[in-house]
Amino acid sequence: MFYNSIKVNSKGHLVIGGCDAVELAERFGTPLYVIDEDVLRANSRIFYNALKSHNPENEVVYAGKAFLTTAMCKIIQQEGLGLDVVSGGELYTALKAGFPTEKIYFHGNNKSEEELIMALQSGVGRIIIDNWDELELLEILAKKLNKEPAIYIRVTPGIEAHTHRYIMTGQIDSKFGFTISNGEAFKAVKRALTSRSLKFKGLHCHIGSQILESTPYKIAVKIMLELLKEIKDTLGRGVEELDLGGGFGIPYVEDDSYQPVEEMLREILEELEAQVSLLKVKLPKIIVEPGRAIIGNAGITLYKVGGVKEIPGVRKYVFVDGGMSDNIRTALYGARYSAVIANRVYNGRLEKVTVAGKLCESGDVIIWDILLPEVKKGDIIAVLNTGAYGYSMASNYNRLPKPAVILVSKGKAEIIVKRETYEDVIKNDVVPERLEEKFQGREMQAI
Repeated sequence: MFYNSIKVNSKGHLVIGGCDAVELAERFGTPLYVIDEDVLRANSRIFYNALKSHNPENEVVYAGKAFLTTAMCKIIQQEGLGLDVVSGGELYTALKAGFPTEKIYFHGNNKSEEELIMALQSGVGRIIIDNWDELELLEILAKKLNKEPAIYIRVTPGIEAHTHRYIMTGQIDSKFGFTISNGEAFKAVKRALTSRSLKFKGLHCHIGSQILESTPYKIAVKIMLELLKEIKDTLGRGVEELDLGGGFGIPYVEDDSYQPVEEMLREILEELEAQVSLLKVKLPKIIVEPGRAIIGNAGITLYKVGGVKEIPGVRKYVFVDGGMSDNIRTALYGARYSAVIANRVYNGRLEKVTVAGKLCESGDVIIWDILLPEVKKGDIIAVLNTGAYGYSMASNYNRLPKPAVILVSKGKAEIIVKRETYEDVIKNDVVPERLEEKFQGREMQAI
């Protein structure tokens, strides 16, 4: 197992953060997201120590899209990390949590005028410019509000990380950023440097997600340093900051090859120093934006088994009380997961089963073909490494309420997101008055 705080107690129950998972399911209900605070903090410190030991000015910026709540903002702040937000909603969450605005990095390829005004008025630390229209709009708004925001220009270095095609973001054909190879990135930097309302601070790139080894990052470093040198030699301006984005992966199943984060970061920073020496440019401040690598293996999801369906010679389905409404990654990306039966982790003969959800979709499957002890109605299944993108991408599809999220540490469990009720699901519904009228014997005519 890769989940680094898994333990099993004398009852044969899964233990996370010092808490019996079966007792958590009974106390808080299922489905249930469970976050181990100690693992979360330990992961944060791995990145923080690696970057800061290389250069105290370097920054680790947590990618909020992986999992963000007001409580999460507090933890990230306490660990000394910055925060990457990609929408007005994420920015609002950070502001409500009292997160230091100067450590907020605002991303997004289609920020609205309202979102940019919120960013300007709150004083976020960096706004990452993604396209020409945004550059022009931000300049107009900054001048109108008498602000001078610090900006990065996001560029696409043309690297295709070996991940699912929907989560590649660094190649040339991407909705994100200015392309280097056609000269657009250089032109954007030149344009930003002429602005009287914007303060150009650096470059940003992001080459993909769920990257498990350092090679793509080292290639990105080489390409980005070459662009940095071109800017210096042609425009006479050094680039102070270089944001290499996120994408650091975690192993989900046994056959996921994985290079430890500490080793990856060491090799990336060594490549940076080598390129700085080769190209004779000033060493920039480095920023990385891990999300999944900080929260992913800190979380599990607990489900209760409602029934089992066996199709002889074909497949055995195990039905749980959640599904793609609380974890859409399998249906969306073909993601794979490990799991255990939380109420008897090592008990029983293994059999191949498919863990399926309760939603009205044939593709509503959480895990295809996993070996588990014989599963019975009432068992609690713990799906591992679900801290990233489970809650963040959850929906009310089929009008299912979203699960609660709890934080566990040293045997204590606390709610950080309440479970939704049916009343929560319909709270924004509105019925026009005319639909309340009774038809007093009249039949509705076909329209």
